[in-house]
Amino acid sequence: MSIEDYRPDFVVEAVYDLKPDSLRRHGIEAVLVDLDNTLIAWNNPDGTPELRQWLDDMTKADIPVVVVSNNNHARVKRAVEKFGVDFVSRAMKPFTRGINKAIERYGFNREATVMVGDQLMTDIRASKRAGIRSILVRPLVQSDAWNTKFNRARERRVLAQIEAKYGKLDYKKDI
Repeated sequence: MSIEDYRPDFVVEAVYDLKPDSLRRHGIEAVLVDLDNTLIAWNNPDGTPELRQWLDDMTKADIPVVVVSNNNHARVKRAVEKFGVDFVSRAMKPFTRGINKAIERYGFNREATVMVGDQLMTDIRASKRAGIRSILVRPLVQSDAWNTKFNRARERRVLAQIEAKYGKLDYKKDI
């Protein structure tokens, strides 16, 4: 394992801080986004007005957003259908299955696609394996579902190695 396999290309406070203009400046034309604790709080499947506004801004800017989640189809569908967002469920991150499926399904250009997520061990690792750029965001809530807690322990060790080599992660309000 190389520490670079877990190092995000960008670090941003929240997915809602990503603005169409700055994405375009970086050559990003499509956004793949994790669901739990990235797009919505894992324990609040209804999302927020902020989420609705962000998705509207992306739609107006003609930047497609596709949820790529390890959750099952029913869970993801229930969470995103009211927002009209397409999704790939059972993505199997840190493997590339879900990312590749989304890129192939929608004909996205790999060089112009980014994966946004709150976990180094799944979201960022999968994006590295798939050959796309990545954006790490802070988790929306500090608690996690039981199946994420294991990853967080490993993630703390990996994050310490990244920060020892590259300095503390600086969460910004934009990329």
